[in-house]
Amino acid sequence: MTTPASLVDRHVGFVHALREAGLPVSPAEGLDAAHALMVVDLAERETLREAYAATLVKRPAHRPGFDLLFDLWFPPVITGAEGTAVAGDAELPELRERLAELLTGDPADPAFREFARAMVGRFGQVQAAPGRQSWFSFPVLRALSPETLVARMLTAMLDERGGLPEKVARRHISRTIEAFTEAVASDVRRRIAEESGIEKIARSAVRPPIDQVDFLRATKEELARLRREVYPLARRLATRLSIRQKRGRRGRLDFRRTVRASLSTGGVPLTTHMRPPRPHRPELVVLCDASDSVSTFSHFTLLLTFALREQFTKVRAFAFVDTVDEITDLFAPGADVLDAIARLTEEADIVRFGRTDYGHVFERFAERFPDAVGPRTSLLILGDARSNYQVPALGTLKRLAGQARHAYWLNPEPRAQWDTGDSLATPYGSVVPMHECRNVAQLAAFVETLA
Repeated sequence: MTTPASLVDRHVGFVHALREAGLPVSPAEGLDAAHALMVVDLAERETLREAYAATLVKRPAHRPGFDLLFDLWFPPVITGAEGTAVAGDAELPELRERLAELLTGDPADPAFREFARAMVGRFGQVQAAPGRQSWFSFPVLRALSPETLVARMLTAMLDERGGLPEKVARRHISRTIEAFTEAVASDVRRRIAEESGIEKIARSAVRPPIDQVDFLRATKEELARLRREVYPLARRLATRLSIRQKRGRRGRLDFRRTVRASLSTGGVPLTTHMRPPRPHRPELVVLCDASDSVSTFSHFTLLLTFALREQFTKVRAFAFVDTVDEITDLFAPGADVLDAIARLTEEADIVRFGRTDYGHVFERFAERFPDAVGPRTSLLILGDARSNYQVPALGTLKRLAGQARHAYWLNPEPRAQWDTGDSLATPYGSVVPMHECRNVAQLAAFVETLA
């Protein structure tokens, strides 16, 4: 086990672990946190937590990972000093009675987490392999079964069941059960970290911040959170576009207004007046790979595309697998975007054999939609550039890119995987600039470029 020898070692290890988990912590911010430690009471653990959070955490989405790592590097207790007297020799029915009492109270009560630690000490260690013991949350929760205590707790909390009071009570119980489950999991992680090393458990326990979750490897829960990132991203882009327009180059001289204003100063044009610049609102054409291998990526980029409709004069979207079809009508104003994406594979004429063929797609697109790309168009291609060893049709792509005002390609694969197997990333990237776009953070960075 690797144990930090001093507060300085613990601080350095904690900051390094935050960076390893994907939180953007600069050296200057690490120094700010060290300075903060000099003015807080180090014996007050929650004060220490908030001092670190104030100096190191930039976004709410980063806080869960920060809290998990803080609990590993600055645990509330160490094994042997966790107060197992809470459990004592009490029988299981007595322990469940005590848990029901705690769940009707405040999870911030120190007795709440002390009880969770005692229960992990009593039930949490099981044989993971022959001759090897380890710690788990499941046997603790199975033994105590907090969900089966709900009826008992409602009876204790309410004089009469039903109506709004019961709904409020159920919400409170649900939150406290969730808090107890997390307290058990936190203590399990602490005990494993003591035995195996903090760094090892930190690498396996902390998920990256939601804006750095890989589109192609997101879990079902992360997919729902990622959807919620799309519309704030669109709003931030709209705000930046507005600011750039206000701060941008001024229009041409308005001669008449300037001369008229000079009459009040004896004909001397002390103040010049400029014509307001004509805003340039480009058209956007999106070519989106809808094959299974990149379906999650195309899902989010299409959501963003149609969240940005007001920033463009016209938006047209086309989906493809081995042939291409326009899907703009699926996203008509007022339509449910998630429903439209679900209908895409059923209603669009895009799957003939189910294998992506970029070359055939580019040729069919140029043939079927010759007026789609013009001098005011920003052409955006979304896909992994894997063409199943088919002819790439680079000439057709070069012609399409030449017709557009701008052309971009977003690739959801890591750059290290480009040009492996059937990938044509470099040939296509030599025609249309290709950007790695594996997560929301990279998508946001690209959106800045598009603006």
